[in-house]
Amino acid sequence: MEITIRPYTENDVPAILAIVNDNILNSTSLYDYSPRTLEKQSSLLAEKVAKNFPVFVAEIKGEVAGFSLYGEFRYREAYQFTVEHSVYVSEKFKGKGVGGKLLKYLIAHAKGHKIHTMIGVIDAENTGSILFHEKYGFKKVGVIKESGYKFNRWLDSVFMQRILK
Repeated sequence: MEITIRPYTENDVPAILAIVNDNILNSTSLYDYSPRTLEKQSSLLAEKVAKNFPVFVAEIKGEVAGFSLYGEFRYREAYQFTVEHSVYVSEKFKGKGVGGKLLKYLIAHAKGHKIHTMIGVIDAENTGSILFHEKYGFKKVGVIKESGYKFNRWLDSVFMQRILK
């Protein structure tokens, strides 16, 4: 199964939105409560690109299988070489190598743009994502206890970091 990674286009937004909303409604991987609208998702992606941050999609046989992006970690000048990233894969394509290919591509892009460190913020219950990140060289660097509240319970946020060389 060939996986193609490419920059997203506006035509990809409905497929990205479906992945995002599935995660909002059915997981703690996004701490939003309500599904996003097409306009909101389109605006969020356009804002990333306007700030010169990447948004990539993974495509299998013409279908969006997942997406990845990174953006500002914090809004202070000294953080300009640190980014926070996200990788999401459609339920239909999980376990087929899509996430790994997206993350490797994102890491290579970050290195090429003089990014020093990448941060992932992952719900502590999402052990699959934590193990996935460890596989690609990320280390747990901290936990913020009860930092989110979703599905009528408190959630802990795990911070994972990879220093790029």
